[in-house]
Amino acid sequence: MNRLERATLLRSLSPEELEALESCWDFWAREEQLPPTDRPWAFWLLLGGRGAGKTAAITAWACSMAEQHPGCRIGIVARTAADVRDVLVEGESGIIEMARRYWPHAVPRYAPSRRRLEFPNGAQGATYSADEPAVLRGPQHHFAVGDECATWDAEVMSNLRLGLRLGKMPRAAFATTPRPSRLLRELMSDPACVTSRCSTYANKDNLPPQFFSAVLKRYEGTSLARQEILGEVLDEAPGALWKRETLERTRVLIAPEGLVRIVVAIDPSVTSAEGSDECGLVVAGRDRAGEFFVLEDASGRMSPDAWAKRAVALYKAHRADRLIGEANNGGDLIEAVLRTVDKDVPYSKVHASRGKVARAEPIAALFEQGRAHLVGLMPELSDQLCSYVPGDPGSPDRMDAMVWGLSELSESAGVLASVGGHEGPGVGGFDGPGLGDFDVGFDSR
Repeated sequence: MNRLERATLLRSLSPEELEALESCWDFWAREEQLPPTDRPWAFWLLLGGRGAGKTAAITAWACSMAEQHPGCRIGIVARTAADVRDVLVEGESGIIEMARRYWPHAVPRYAPSRRRLEFPNGAQGATYSADEPAVLRGPQHHFAVGDECATWDAEVMSNLRLGLRLGKMPRAAFATTPRPSRLLRELMSDPACVTSRCSTYANKDNLPPQFFSAVLKRYEGTSLARQEILGEVLDEAPGALWKRETLERTRVLIAPEGLVRIVVAIDPSVTSAEGSDECGLVVAGRDRAGEFFVLEDASGRMSPDAWAKRAVALYKAHRADRLIGEANNGGDLIEAVLRTVDKDVPYSKVHASRGKVARAEPIAALFEQGRAHLVGLMPELSDQLCSYVPGDPGSPDRMDAMVWGLSELSESAGVLASVGGHEGPGVGGFDGPGLGDFDVGFDSR
């Protein structure tokens, strides 16, 4: 129903009918804020810009499911516990506020100590934080709602979906500002998922005018606006050091024979607990012409013993010259654990005196100039490279391991500035930070 049709209908109603209509979400919601009806779905994904009304859409759906299915169980998931409480439960568009406006007879009671919303008809909403994926491993639900799912770890989505096993037609509704993540692309490609889109502009009447004058005008026409305002899924994050076009242009199917040097680079994790960082484990090599090749990405969530065994196995399988370990995080842990697997394996530890961006920029330049190549697809590594933006929090472990390995190979070939910060030949004229950023200590064994 468009605005003219809505206005015509409102003028024809009595005061009593207008009062009743005031609490009808389906009447006031925009078309894209309502769940799809044109085909069956198990998952509804709502992609939208900031302030587009996507959170209100999924919380209203949760209220509707609670009203229609007395006694049902609803999973409620957001990025952190604070986001669950402040956005999905108690926020301006949270479940409690949406129920007050549109389902006043069914406003739930929030029991934060039990992490639960309790509806008058016996329906329950259980709250979960995406930074605790293991908590979702056991519970079962009829329905679920999730906010900013593009920021979740894949394990969170997997556990939530596996828990949707109550009732005849379990369903989930997700809302997110799109980010270029593998999880989001997999969800969008799922035949059981229907995707809706909403723009910040569509909700202009409900946003302060200064928001548009101060924010939208500043970013209008930029790639950031396409993602954060129009809700488009971009191929890479705005400002990312690596572009997908660059990776595709430089990608090769096989590496040349006779590489003159090969290293296995480790960015260690100190625990294998669910939700912990992955261990970055990347094999890289250099040929005589000064071309660089990322041969294998074997990263993953592993215990120290497991990644040490995998690193040594990669060293032997690729006939590598040395293992390279990032020591800032793991200290002497890497060498100590490696020695329990193979006491004679050659190992060098590197320290970073400057930040992640200063280390990564010269390596990104190698790719831009066509001198560095991924061998094969390596989807997880590609996703990290194209989604990491300088200044972002988080730990892109695969990217870090690749940067350590290629930096070591570049320094030993004289491609980047030499150790200690002395000027070297540079990377094809690239004037950026060199390996004065590194302190490489070789082990004599």
